Amino acid sequence: MKTANKNVREAALELLETIEKNQAYSNLLLNNTIKKNQILSKDVGLLTELTYGTLQRKMTLDFFLAPFIKNSKKMESWVKQLLRLTLYQMVYLDKIPDRAAIFEAVEIAKRRGHKGISGLVNGVLRSIQREGLNSLHTIQDPLERLSIETSHPLWLVKRWVEQLGFERTKAMCETNLTAPLQTGRVNLTKTSKENCIRRLQEEGFQVEESPIIPEAIKCLKGNLAHSQAFKEGLLTIQDESSMLVGYALNIDQGNRVLDACAAPGGKSTHIAEKLNQTGQVISLDLHEHKVKLISENATRLGLSNINAEAMDSRRVQEYFQSEEFDRVLLDAPCSGLGVMRRKPDMKYTKKESDVLQLHSVQLHLLKAVAPLVKKGGYLVYSTCTVDKEENQGVIEAFLKENQDFHGDDTLSSRMPKPIQALISGFDLQVLPQDFGSDGFYIACLRKKV
Repeated sequence: MKTANKNVREAALELLETIEKNQAYSNLLLNNTIKKNQILSKDVGLLTELTYGTLQRKMTLDFFLAPFIKNSKKMESWVKQLLRLTLYQMVYLDKIPDRAAIFEAVEIAKRRGHKGISGLVNGVLRSIQREGLNSLHTIQDPLERLSIETSHPLWLVKRWVEQLGFERTKAMCETNLTAPLQTGRVNLTKTSKENCIRRLQEEGFQVEESPIIPEAIKCLKGNLAHSQAFKEGLLTIQDESSMLVGYALNIDQGNRVLDACAAPGGKSTHIAEKLNQTGQVISLDLHEHKVKLISENATRLGLSNINAEAMDSRRVQEYFQSEEFDRVLLDAPCSGLGVMRRKPDMKYTKKESDVLQLHSVQLHLLKAVAPLVKKGGYLVYSTCTVDKEENQGVIEAFLKENQDFHGDDTLSSRMPKPIQALISGFDLQVLPQDFGSDGFYIACLRKKV
């Protein structure tokens, strides 16, 4: 009979294989694997660490493995994944002795392959143990070294260094290797932050106030989605960066607000909570199943002022009158380069051409929703990326063509205090290292009266 630990390592190996073969998202697959394999709750942490850690460090691990593998092209993909997985434990996990990690790897190789493969796995890992690893300092070029030591593709490192400078890029790449904390937004229409924290602590969760966002909490232990407080609609799981959108919109009671790309509804529900059961939020998404998620979230939170509809936001002018909304939010589809800590596999699948193509999609959407903003109303554009092409580049192009809008320089005055230093005029770029949240961009525009 297999021990739990072997199950965990084999589950991690299968996950890594599936992610690489199908380019599937690690966060979704991980949850399915935990359920399907009935992984014990005490082993969920190790499974998560092994899967995410091996993915996060893939390029570094391959650099270390290269001198010990004679013909990597002929090697079966699962064998390479097994070597990465085991080397990750040997290099980065203090609690697992090398001998235990190697023994488990050889046992898995015996079960999954033939004698030759288990011999190869044993030989490679014993050689590493005996001879040690090559130093990353042997890489002469500083950009290439940063790329390998933080496992970010070279095109991305070069692009960020051009846009942000070397030091900020290095800090961001290093932050991307760390696990993000789960954060929640307290539903102030139902409870106070103090009461919500007390309830969660009574349930056994380790939570604390966010030092950044007044209605936010940080979860240090446990998954808030499994709490009774969550089921009762006292909170929503949302990253602190994306909570800033609710502030940027400068919501007034009774406002009619359009959220043009709304699923799964985190920002829509925040807006609805800020409206305090007045006004109306029209939440759009292209897909019916995602619209259902928005409605389910609104119901759970007890918010009756959200109307979710399936619609292509490029065609909003066919359904709504011009100047119909006090506030319009476009949280645009983007490359997601700001959320790499949550989806580490994304680093290896994105291409530079993706970023360039998205610019035109984002600009097209912005031009489609802009006529729906009332005179004197606000148009907020946001993304969960850190690339200037998709952020400042889109806004500059839009303002050049739309003289009836201007940047709203009062943005800083309504943002939480710790954020104000990041704001330059009417926009802000949050990087993951700024306060441990997702990378995020917000621009606030106002329609001239």
